[in-house]
Amino acid sequence: MNNTMIALVTGANKGIGREIAAQLAALGHTVVIGARSAELGEKTAAELRATGADVTSVVLDVTDPATVASAAGTVEARYGRLDALVNNAAVSRRPGGDLAGQRPSTADLDTVRDIFETNYLGVMTATNTLLPLLRRSATPRIVNVSSGAGSLALMADKDQWNDEHLPISVGYSPSKTALTALTLQYARELHSEGILVNAVCPGYCATDLNDHSGHRTPAQGAVAAVRMATIPADGPTGTFSNDEGPMPW
Repeated sequence: MNNTMIALVTGANKGIGREIAAQLAALGHTVVIGARSAELGEKTAAELRATGADVTSVVLDVTDPATVASAAGTVEARYGRLDALVNNAAVSRRPGGDLAGQRPSTADLDTVRDIFETNYLGVMTATNTLLPLLRRSATPRIVNVSSGAGSLALMADKDQWNDEHLPISVGYSPSKTALTALTLQYARELHSEGILVNAVCPGYCATDLNDHSGHRTPAQGAVAAVRMATIPADGPTGTFSNDEGPMPW
């Protein structure tokens, strides 16, 4: 039996997304890298192909429905289906913006809107556009890369209020809270179709998102997403976990 699956990872030309793509490809799966830049997406795909991996790339900007639709058309033409969608693309600020500039009393509302446009609405755009291809799979899975920074339980723990890993962030953190909640809504809607939908936390990884201040590597951060992208058809749905197990909501 051929267990090779077709997986698409958004925001996969660097950071955690690249590592998710690399680890899925290393398991023998076919991976499509979604990236806003055609050049950077193809550069990453070529680097992974040089290792013997089956990797291609598509232009995909989750804030641009036309590029998402075009990417879906390319995947359909090449493969006819999609087995796993990993919604990894995310932003923490505007380009050149300050990570510390997101206190609710002084935040720039346009920045907050931009963050939600990618981290929340972008996930809906990608998911809804690619659902028809996921419905053609025998084992469809959706993985949303969320964050412990969006955990209400962790944010409400006053012992954590001075933790630099959980900064005050009226844009990024609530966008991940919303994404985790959105995961549950999709899980509820799609469970009767056998589509498994789960959220994962990669942990505090050193990426462009946080100016490489994290203490974990992107490779470590990819583990939970890869696990959930490859669970069997009778696997869990509607969960939030990291590479060690369940996360507090």
